[in-house]
Amino acid sequence: MTDIEPTDHKLSLRNLKKEDYPDIQRIMDLVYAGMGGAWTPEEFAVLIDQFPEGQICIEDKGKVIAAALAIIVTAEEFEKQRHTYEDVVTGGKMSRHDPEGDALYGVDIFVDPEYRGLRLGRRLYDARKELCETLNLKSIIFGGRIPGYGKYAKEMTPAQYIQKVKATEIYDPVLTFQLSNDFHIKKILKNYIPEDTQSDAYGVLMEWNNIYYEKKQILFGGRKAYPRIGVVQWQMRSFNNLEEFLHQVDFFVDAMAGYNSDLIVFPELLNAPMLKNFNQENPAEAMRSLSEYTDDIRAAFVNLAITYNINIVTGSLPQLRDDDLYNVSFLCRRDGTWDSQDKLHITPDEAQYWGFKGGHSLKAFQTDIGKIGILVCYDVEFPELSRYLAEKGMTLLCVPYWTDTKNAYLRVRRCAQARAIENECYVAISGSVGNLPKVENMDIQYAQSAVFTPSDFAFPHDAIAAEATPNTEMTLMVDLDRDLLKELRQIGSVRNLKSRRSELYEVLWKPDMNIEKNTGHKQNL
Repeated sequence: MTDIEPTDHKLSLRNLKKEDYPDIQRIMDLVYAGMGGAWTPEEFAVLIDQFPEGQICIEDKGKVIAAALAIIVTAEEFEKQRHTYEDVVTGGKMSRHDPEGDALYGVDIFVDPEYRGLRLGRRLYDARKELCETLNLKSIIFGGRIPGYGKYAKEMTPAQYIQKVKATEIYDPVLTFQLSNDFHIKKILKNYIPEDTQSDAYGVLMEWNNIYYEKKQILFGGRKAYPRIGVVQWQMRSFNNLEEFLHQVDFFVDAMAGYNSDLIVFPELLNAPMLKNFNQENPAEAMRSLSEYTDDIRAAFVNLAITYNINIVTGSLPQLRDDDLYNVSFLCRRDGTWDSQDKLHITPDEAQYWGFKGGHSLKAFQTDIGKIGILVCYDVEFPELSRYLAEKGMTLLCVPYWTDTKNAYLRVRRCAQARAIENECYVAISGSVGNLPKVENMDIQYAQSAVFTPSDFAFPHDAIAAEATPNTEMTLMVDLDRDLLKELRQIGSVRNLKSRRSELYEVLWKPDMNIEKNTGHKQNL
């Protein structure tokens, strides 16, 4: 069994404050050790005083670990004429900051070296883009370094080097990253930072255009009106060990994150192929043995959520607690927190062969794309559960499932479609395909994963946003319009939630049950 280091991060995005300077100083002294180190407290304070919204950071449990600094300028002044970094910061006075300007100028961006590899730079760039849209600015510009050029300065011109980086013939740690974040090159800047010997003192003026210019947008940290979700239709293939399984998981998370998905949903018992490594004469014993991997798998999912900046519904995994075996789905948020939802209703087959027990609590989870619910397979066939979640504000229901026959699948599908209509929400179902000939009681899979919508004129005519090809490994990606749900609930042709006669009936959770809080990990309501 492989030990995976569990993450202990709690990441959050916010604006910088003057009292953050010691953290900023520490990081800048590390990152710019050969280029003058950190700014003075006075220079840092000028940025906060002049343009507090433009100074963004990521903190981990109260400690700043990355930051992006910016001012507002008139783009034309910097695009038409060559300039240096000193022309931008003006000796730390930031006198080029113009509240009436039309572009963000990225003054600096840096990440604590201990946190590299978590793609925090990408988060900061995304936050800048959201800020640009919110302030209705037409673009982001900045002078980017090309620290790889120093090694090639005697062989080629800066223009030749840049072309090779664009063609992916050369990797530049800064320029390659900026190009991958949708920035394009405007011009070469000579003597941009004279002391930057790695770049041979050259810089590159980069630009990102705001396609929503003149349209009001929400600042980072707000709820996305159009979150993108990804659904995995997972092939049940043989895995000899945990590393092989996690490699396949990483492949799908990477693919979904590459399309800027906000959330990914995996199917029920997705690690079942590893059951083949345990006693097939006793399925219950094999499932309990499989549960030994669950803590490591959850930790790996949390790390993937942070690294790829994506929320993950892990499907489900067996978990042993107080000698009882539960079928548990984990929500791993991209800020480093996680939570769990037990499967509440256990099928006769699951109880007989594997000895699963049903859980006792139901949660509506708070995420950065709104409240979501998780019902594992059989649970979606009980309408009281999704109604309870809808009353708690759930707008997306995630249903990881495993079915072996088409009629079993159709029970899940038809009920999921009903839940979308009656609760005026989106429902994403994720299943597995293929076969596992060496795994007792889990040898055949049948699935057609899909994303369902309410049924009204604003939605697809068949109330299906997308669906997979049956029994084929693939992914779905769907943009969900949360504003349409608001309109439906207020002015739809029918309004199931609003029309329900609560004076006659309601769904109540029995008070002696342990209802857990809908935010954070293992807290009580």
